[in-house]
Amino acid sequence: MIPVEIHESLPRFQSFVVEESNEERKVNLDLLDEVREEARIKAEALKRIVEYQYSSKVKSHQFQVANLVMRKAHLYELENKLSPKWTGPFRVTEARGNESYKLETLEGGAIPSTWNAANLKFYFS
Repeated sequence: MIPVEIHESLPRFQSFVVEESNEERKVNLDLLDEVREEARIKAEALKRIVEYQYSSKVKSHQFQVANLVMRKAHLYELENKLSPKWTGPFRVTEARGNESYKLETLEGGAIPSTWNAANLKFYFS
């Protein structure tokens, strides 16, 4: 209670009983572990829902060796906003696991870095 509430008789001050307040505080302390456990369970359920929604929208691509693919263009490859967002075609030379792939040009020139499947899509001629 703040001093202003003590000098004036407010309904909150009139209905305040010290013994009841202490008992309610003890009950709340006894229930604290249960409230924490319930919050943990709700957080875990929400985490699983978000994970399911994300996983349902992710498209997994499995490219085989010798597939023709397009790769997402780097920002330095884009001249303006009308430039193509995909470059290629390229040939898959090696699947490295975890959806990463080595590519080469159609003329046989190797591309030094590996590419994640999220940055590749099938090329249809």
